[in-house]
Amino acid sequence: MTESGQQSSTTVSFKPEQLSELLSTAVLVLDRQLRICFYNAACSQVLSISAKRLSGQPFPELFQYCELGKEPLLRALEQQTSFAISDVQTILHDGHPTLLDVYLSPFEHQQQWYLLLEIRQIERQRKISQENVQQHQHHAARELVRNLAHEIKNPLGGLRGAAQLLESSLSDEQKEYTQLIIAQADRLRKLVDRLLGPYRPPQQQFANLHQVIERVCQLAQLDNPAQVRFQRDYDPSIPVFRFDPELIEQALLNIVRNAQQALDQGGQILLQSRILYQHTLHGQRHKLVAAIKVIDNGPGIPADIRDTLFYPMVSGKPGGSGLGLTIAQTLLHQHSGWIDCDSWPGHTEFTLYLPISDTEETA
Repeated sequence: MTESGQQSSTTVSFKPEQLSELLSTAVLVLDRQLRICFYNAACSQVLSISAKRLSGQPFPELFQYCELGKEPLLRALEQQTSFAISDVQTILHDGHPTLLDVYLSPFEHQQQWYLLLEIRQIERQRKISQENVQQHQHHAARELVRNLAHEIKNPLGGLRGAAQLLESSLSDEQKEYTQLIIAQADRLRKLVDRLLGPYRPPQQQFANLHQVIERVCQLAQLDNPAQVRFQRDYDPSIPVFRFDPELIEQALLNIVRNAQQALDQGGQILLQSRILYQHTLHGQRHKLVAAIKVIDNGPGIPADIRDTLFYPMVSGKPGGSGLGLTIAQTLLHQHSGWIDCDSWPGHTEFTLYLPISDTEETA
């Protein structure tokens, strides 16, 4: 305190470079050619690239794929306006997909305009939030479909029964119409049964996950008109554990069939397995989780259906029923698991997460 009773203040000087090095947010400065002329230490971690490669590198060339192209960057410089872009889907040079929040702010220095980029990686937080939202939406959609399906089945049964009674009093020529009614009623009944999805609980047993993947691969190759190439990349450390092999086979086959249909001109499907440690699913942390990836090099999933991909009747294929992924997601839910998807042009990756609880030693 001073003699007048007022509290004294101390001014501490910091260099901007010192403060920027303490940030967990990546900070980049680009010149008018979009070359990097300044970066902080967090850039290497956020962008998964060495500091040595950052200096002088054109920013758009840092990624294999990025929804943030040159146009927004140049527009920010030309118009001298700041703006933010959220949930930018990006493929880093190491092949890892991630989501970024980017804030762009132009500034003038020594009569030259530069662009300041603040980049924050939100991949893990967004995945957890998206998983929780989609879980609730999936349950709500399933209940809606089940209620609607039961409402359809009751009058459908009456319609089919009336057609059978009417058929007994008609001539052979007239029976053609009642048989058409019965056939269409049966077709609708099958569609409703598919909407209802699997009705039996999982019958868990100790099983080898890679044997299930191999059966799926063999089944898919039996009907492979486009001559899609299959590759395997298995993790031998995944133990024998308890799950329902029939239900997981059905879920995996639905996804592989979708990949085959996307590769109507031919291509490649990679079946990959990995083991994850301390992974969170549905808000619960599991010590071990098996991750099965189905990766194809097709055109990718249209952006307008990515967020609703697992909803019933949503399909990117002409004439598709949109039930295969819905059923697959339901089957994984029955195992406390989850299916996730990342897609961009030339790459679509479905990941099936299956918790590992009870295990036994692999023979």
